[in-house]
Amino acid sequence: MVRKFPHLSSSITIGRVTFRNRMFSAPMGGTDITNDGCIGPKSTAFYELRGKGGAGAVTVSECMVHPKTDGSHAYHLDTSILNSLASAAYTADAIRRHGAIPSIELSHSGMYAGTYMTDKSRQHDMNQWGPSDTVRPDGVPVKALTKEMLAEITAAYGNVAGLAKRAGFEMLMIHGGHGWLLNQFFSPYFNKRTDEYGGSLENRCRLAVEVLKAVREAVGPGFPIEFRLSGSELFDGGYDLEEGARIAQQIEPYIDLLHVSAGTYQRGFGDTHPSMFKEHGCNVYLAAEIKKHVSVPVATIGGLNDPRQMEKIIADGKADIVYMARALLADPFLPRKVMANKDEDIVKCLRCFTCMAERAATSTRRCTVNPIIGRELEGCEVPKAPESKKVVVVGGGPGGLKAAHTAALRGHQVILMEKESELGGILKSEQALPFKREMYEFSLTFAKQCREAGVEIRLNTEATKELVESESPDAVIIAAGSRPLVLPIPGIDRENVTIVNNYYLEKEKVGDEVVVLGGGLAGCEAAIHLAQEGKKVTIVEMRDELAPDANVRHRPLLLKQIEGLAEVRAGLKGMEVTAQGVVCEDREGQRHLVKGSSVICALGQRARTDVAEALRDTAPYVAVIGDCAKVSTITNAVYQGYHAALDI
Repeated sequence: MVRKFPHLSSSITIGRVTFRNRMFSAPMGGTDITNDGCIGPKSTAFYELRGKGGAGAVTVSECMVHPKTDGSHAYHLDTSILNSLASAAYTADAIRRHGAIPSIELSHSGMYAGTYMTDKSRQHDMNQWGPSDTVRPDGVPVKALTKEMLAEITAAYGNVAGLAKRAGFEMLMIHGGHGWLLNQFFSPYFNKRTDEYGGSLENRCRLAVEVLKAVREAVGPGFPIEFRLSGSELFDGGYDLEEGARIAQQIEPYIDLLHVSAGTYQRGFGDTHPSMFKEHGCNVYLAAEIKKHVSVPVATIGGLNDPRQMEKIIADGKADIVYMARALLADPFLPRKVMANKDEDIVKCLRCFTCMAERAATSTRRCTVNPIIGRELEGCEVPKAPESKKVVVVGGGPGGLKAAHTAALRGHQVILMEKESELGGILKSEQALPFKREMYEFSLTFAKQCREAGVEIRLNTEATKELVESESPDAVIIAAGSRPLVLPIPGIDRENVTIVNNYYLEKEKVGDEVVVLGGGLAGCEAAIHLAQEGKKVTIVEMRDELAPDANVRHRPLLLKQIEGLAEVRAGLKGMEVTAQGVVCEDREGQRHLVKGSSVICALGQRARTDVAEALRDTAPYVAVIGDCAKVSTITNAVYQGYHAALDI
């Protein structure tokens, strides 16, 4: 066959190992880690899915090599721990059985050890160790590692590398970026030593070189050793790209693959994990520049999810391999779809940070667009139903589309009724915001899946009780969504007011001076977009905080975007809309005019419970999902739609 993406689809040999394509699965934390650092069965299934999806390599996230000085947030390999080696072997085997090369990332957190510990009981009992004596920004004191301790840590890298090879891993990634220990030694910001491990660039690279030599001795010749490097630390006082290239040259003789990432977790989370506010591939320039200075293959990473862009990166010689993390949560089968010339079927990552926020909130994993993530042991395939039934789905938003597609895959006859002329529900409004357009596009992908699965889609069809009952369905899934909350204040129906959901239809009427009434997530994102267009924007919010409904990973980056773009007027309640703006009242009862020729109303959503109540008795099985049950998130709508269909 003729490959649509020949560079992405081509094999590559690193060391003595040949990889089936150039699309690698980046390290992502598992979903269950035992207190003694073993890889749990949920994590094994989590990593296996990436292998099954066609990635060339699948990297198990950070295995901590020296628990005595680094009791941090991931796995250990230790023969004294029951099941440690076995769980790693099961994981490597689960990845390899699908044709992917299993890799594991070896790491030490240095002065940030214990920050995300699995065993929380030890979190405050550990000393923090780094290149130099210092105090972390959070007030935790850090002690300088002695040369004896560095020798012990170096030996630990070699020991764990040997165990990883024994367990069946066929490549190792040595983590030297993102602010962890080896990065701390590279960095003039962290490393203030005056011995042979500090000062000159050669000295600051010494520990990494010694670690790589120990790893090579343990795994032998031909075994691929990959090194993950932040091409630039991207903050004042850290090393820049020019010095990053020199660091790469220092370690090049000891590695087979250079993986160029960016920044540090602690000082630039949005650099290491690019948000929706950044361009896809925003960090590729780092790999492209460093590739000019080394002869080993170079890998790049950074919010990549479009095969056309990734193909061009390799074709243009900017990198030899592309790594993806979140993109392979959204669609684990992205590589297989690329290899099969079916890129139009890819469900793209939204860069919404639900995956990482869920880990922080519940220590589990979720993905907004993929309900099996973190729950792979429950089954990754949609099972056929024992009996085909007639199913009516009410509403063509994300929850309804997921329900309809899943029910069709189960073999049911599915009718989807949508009262508007276009599918997508609330996601239609996202097409007007460039940094959120992928949310709109994902609804189009879901709609395509429904059509290809045989769902009968009826647009401009309001699902009344009589209409639904006339179909005599066996099951009804109600996904009618929500309606905008509009306060009954004077002037709210003026021509200069646009409901945020309708902005994509009315954006031409929005002037150059805008008041956004409501500082929740939708209001803040609309404000960012309008300000980026050059408009003067003021956000009016009754509460003291903006965007409390944003997740914990997205919210800080959202607020940072607002800084300098929009004026924020907190503690004000909208009382009246006029031609000049919004009359507001503060907590003391004083009135203020917030000026703006246009007003965006973004006061939230209200569940369409009336639709749900009207249709509750239309079939033997009725499920109410998504916003019409309770205004929540796209994630919940998709999950509930998927599982409601599985229950039929």
